[in-house]
Amino acid sequence: MPGRLLRGLWQRWRRYRYRFVPWIALNLSHNPRTLRYVPEESKDKVISDEDVLGTLLKVFQALFINDFNKQSDILTVLPEPVKSKYQDLLSVQHLRVKHLEYSHEEQNTFKPEEILYKTLGTVYQKYEPIFFQSIGNPFIFRCLDGVLIDGNDKGISKVVYRSCNGRDRLGPLKMSDSTWLTSEIHNPLAVGQYVNNCSNDRAANVCYQEFDVPAVFPIELKQYLPNIAYSNDKQSPLRCVVLVALRDIKQGEELFSNYYTIVS
Repeated sequence: MPGRLLRGLWQRWRRYRYRFVPWIALNLSHNPRTLRYVPEESKDKVISDEDVLGTLLKVFQALFINDFNKQSDILTVLPEPVKSKYQDLLSVQHLRVKHLEYSHEEQNTFKPEEILYKTLGTVYQKYEPIFFQSIGNPFIFRCLDGVLIDGNDKGISKVVYRSCNGRDRLGPLKMSDSTWLTSEIHNPLAVGQYVNNCSNDRAANVCYQEFDVPAVFPIELKQYLPNIAYSNDKQSPLRCVVLVALRDIKQGEELFSNYYTIVS
């Protein structure tokens, strides 16, 4: 029994130590490849917000088109210009599928994973409570400005997200995605829980980048955002953390990132 307890404590420490500032300070010189230095003026941007937004819109639009038959009621509450845009896209897709059938080629022109190949939690402000959610939770991401994003899909974190998820729903329009809490993930971009920390032997192949969802983000595509603000009393942009590939990543390759970053 004592051995099992010690093993449990050791496993918890191995997960927690990357958030323990004294341990990080003592081990900086021993872990050169696990560090990522970010100049303060760069604001942690590897690619521009415009590129991030463009990729999100392409993928989410593909998801929306693929889900059209299940979401036809959504079009009834959208403005006429938005409705016309998707009706035009569906017409184009129908013509392309007919052409592919004729030429015996592969279908699914708008398949989300193909667009991903060709292109590239709960958000807490600094003053909001996070203590109980953080206990034994290795999935909390601290942004440069102190905003915290809890990407845990279990326990109290899951309960908090679900309770916030439906509060600002507009009829059939969902304002965020909750499928990442289940085994049937709707958004192929929700992979944050599957990224491990890099080491001196295994260099990072992806990195984290903060992204604020603009106010003009299409309302019909918000259902694919796997983040929701804990409180809606204060109007502020919805913070997301995106993963940016640092090099070409092969199919089946494990993802590694830097669990802690030094801002210089």
